[in-house]
Amino acid sequence: MLSRKQKHLFFKGLSLFSIVRGYNILIIVIAQYLTSVYILAPHLTIKKVLFDLNLLMLVLASAAAIAAGYIINSFYDSDKDLINRPSKTLLDRLVSQRTKLSTYFILNFISVIFASYVSFKAVLFFSIYIFGIWFYSHKLKRLAFIGNITAAILAVIPFFAVFIYYKNFDTVIFVHATFLFLIISMRELVKDLENIKGDLAQNYRTIPVVYGEKVSKKMLTVLSVISLIPSVLLITNFEIGYMNYFFFGSILALLIFVIILWNSAKKFHYVFLHNILKFIIVVGVFSIVLINISRLLNRVF
Repeated sequence: MLSRKQKHLFFKGLSLFSIVRGYNILIIVIAQYLTSVYILAPHLTIKKVLFDLNLLMLVLASAAAIAAGYIINSFYDSDKDLINRPSKTLLDRLVSQRTKLSTYFILNFISVIFASYVSFKAVLFFSIYIFGIWFYSHKLKRLAFIGNITAAILAVIPFFAVFIYYKNFDTVIFVHATFLFLIISMRELVKDLENIKGDLAQNYRTIPVVYGEKVSKKMLTVLSVISLIPSVLLITNFEIGYMNYFFFGSILALLIFVIILWNSAKKFHYVFLHNILKFIIVVGVFSIVLINISRLLNRVF
């Protein structure tokens, strides 16, 4: 039987996990490793990639910086989130603003320490990334277009850390990154539609607030069509093995997305659309193994 103090600590830990979105960070870590194994360093064995200490430090630096980013985002958005997500915010508020700030600085410091193991360039890279996240949360998030584009760029940057490490400049990598960037851009715009009530109350100048829901839907439709370009290119022009089935599936999912989008009017519709895009991203991460699944067991050793 847990004591009152133990229960309080447990719920505080749960609150902090909710704030840093530990499940998202886990997916990003898995994505970085799978990208390294199957796209960035296909000439190396899985064992060599998994036991590469430099890569581990880059992944840990990314995880710490992203966790810190979620915290500072929660710090600035606490009033807005109370309107948009009252239940989650009540849990998150078990952690005080002071504790959030302290944890934010500690995680950023840890991120730089991990990066320093690799090189000074890595320290510079993550220092700029940390500043970018803070500037986005503090200023840019409130601005139409700039906020959406910046959020999508910041979401893709952790993959560029390992991309630069392996010095792999193949075209296929940029096509994959373009597809991911477009899907994340769509997700950010759907989040703005989902959170329009709180954004209006807190004077956030997001695209739905400034231009309305109809314009936002048109933009999402255009982005859906544009995302077909990297999908078709990857299917037809590059050796991606059985991962082509993922891109066929994503094309179908985006078609369903657009149909539901134009019949959406309430928050739960946008939450559902947001989940479709999250599903595409998560399935895409685990589909990376399909690029060369026949050699999966052989490359472990």
